[in-house]
Amino acid sequence: MTDLIRYTCEEGVARIVLARPTKANAIDLPTAHALGVAVDRAAQSDVRAVVVLAEGKRFCAGGDVAAMAAAPDRAAYVEQLAMTVDDVFQRLAGLSKPVVAAVRGAVAGAGLALMLSCDVIVSAASTKFLPAYADVGLTPDCGVSYLLPRAIGQQRALELVLTGRVLSAEEAREWGMVTEVVEDAFADARAVRLGERLAAGPAHALGETKRLLRSGQLTREQTGREEARVIAEAMGRAEATALVESFLSRGSEGTKRTSEAAQQGEG
Repeated sequence: MTDLIRYTCEEGVARIVLARPTKANAIDLPTAHALGVAVDRAAQSDVRAVVVLAEGKRFCAGGDVAAMAAAPDRAAYVEQLAMTVDDVFQRLAGLSKPVVAAVRGAVAGAGLALMLSCDVIVSAASTKFLPAYADVGLTPDCGVSYLLPRAIGQQRALELVLTGRVLSAEEAREWGMVTEVVEDAFADARAVRLGERLAAGPAHALGETKRLLRSGQLTREQTGREEARVIAEAMGRAEATALVESFLSRGSEGTKRTSEAAQQGEG
């Protein structure tokens, strides 16, 4: 696994690093399997947050087109690759802990799905985002047609994929595709700091919050009932009990800070 995907975990923060820089971190079957192993390791209870990073100049060029072309049965290989990668990305999105990504250089094809399977996305200022499918006569895979419209809206997703438009990092932020844009040299460090901050937070509450926000198959009524169930469960946990007591112990100071934060938000 270490030749294709590197995995480390320190103080509750797991780092999953794409390690095929000479291939623009494109994903072939061995890489997909290695990424799956890393995601499963990150699911362990000692991990409180995950950071997805990449070696080299580009975050991920999507599927490895050269590996597709070299396969004896190209169609069978592409189908297997797409299904394998999609399963890994779903497991990544389904982790019961926050996942932060740092992207740079280029994010293309299935790389978009990898990025959008993460919860908080830090982009280097020079990053370019492109679907790239039409360039090789192919169609979206690995969840792109599900994730992209939910991130940026159906019409923008259609424009992006049908025309092959390339988005700048600032455009991607304005469209809602990434969370924030920072100077190129600081993207990885910023993502790691966010991971550390999230790892220090209330693990159960953050994990359940993520699940609620990513549960797109529930109706409005079902969502309200599920939120009520989950918040009641959270209130009964020791983590919430300690934080609530700490909040109350601050008394009027806590109320004052809440009011000031609300006023800043209104401004």
